Amino acid sequence: MPQSDPTHLPPARRRGRAALSNRPGRFEPHQREAVDDGWAEEEALPPLRTEVSQEAPRRILTRNSSPDIGFDRSINPYRGCEHGCIYCFARPTHAFLGLSPGLDFETRLTCKPTAPALLRKELANPRYRPLPIAFGTNTDVYQPIEAEHRITRGCFELLSETRHPLTITTKGTLIERDTDLLGEMGQAGLAHAAVSITTLDPALARSMEPRVPGPARRLRVIERLAAAGVPVGVSIAPLIPGLTDHEIEPILAAARDAGARHASMILLRLPLEVAGLFREWLETARPERAARVMARIRETRGGADYDSAYFSRQTGQGTYAEMLQQRFRLSVKRLRYNTSAPTLRTDLFRRPSPDGAQLSLF
Repeated sequence: MPQSDPTHLPPARRRGRAALSNRPGRFEPHQREAVDDGWAEEEALPPLRTEVSQEAPRRILTRNSSPDIGFDRSINPYRGCEHGCIYCFARPTHAFLGLSPGLDFETRLTCKPTAPALLRKELANPRYRPLPIAFGTNTDVYQPIEAEHRITRGCFELLSETRHPLTITTKGTLIERDTDLLGEMGQAGLAHAAVSITTLDPALARSMEPRVPGPARRLRVIERLAAAGVPVGVSIAPLIPGLTDHEIEPILAAARDAGARHASMILLRLPLEVAGLFREWLETARPERAARVMARIRETRGGADYDSAYFSRQTGQGTYAEMLQQRFRLSVKRLRYNTSAPTLRTDLFRRPSPDGAQLSLF
């Protein structure tokens, strides 16, 4: 780690965080440069703490028109994510807030407490037509601050009330709190979930996903969701070439034993600032494998760290990427996974009143 780089924080300050640095976002007009002022000793500063501010958006439903994404609307109750996964493709969104996609993304979070009320207004619009709302598409809706703010819970209570379908992808064990809602909705064909597992190696998971429950704990989440009646799957996301690609079959087998019934896999994505942050982590956490991992990544991305082209951005390209996909398909078939998540119902939807009054019987 370059000692002269002022964006790099000492280990004591970033304890429990994955990013090593806090470089300004790509839109900031100024960068920082270290200058030796003659003082050899640096003042000891405490570890970074999580800070949460509030945001008041005008709308809460985010629309998506990407041709390779399987949903057209989503909700993100939080910006930034305390889970701190070093590979998170959502990190560059923090630059739009004037913050760093590095340590700021893990420590300076934003919540949207009015999300359930805004959602009620949007569902009450006579022009609204129901289709599944995706949760967990950007940052994890079950990151630790959800325990206090309960914004995800508020949205789910409304969707349960209105019989509106939803999907969720998470690494957080806090989803178990909501099995009362999700179990009932799952049995009615209104909800399904996916638990993301990147590795079964607890040491590797702790290093690259520092505030995420360990892989064994996530397998228990799959068990409990399945027992509650929630159709649940496993998401190998991301698969990291040269680092976790040997775990495709073991992850699928362990998740199937736990009760997962559908599966998906997404190749590592390194857009914008994520590429530099991931390389920094890799060279520090796995220096003996760093060169090989980056070579494998570039082999699946046409020689670059990342290629954002539709359809190939989630699967990669080239012989090595196709081999990974083939291994995934063969394992899914052997383990008798469903080829896709269940189709959710939209015919049960009951439009709410805008002000939260009791639903009409007629």
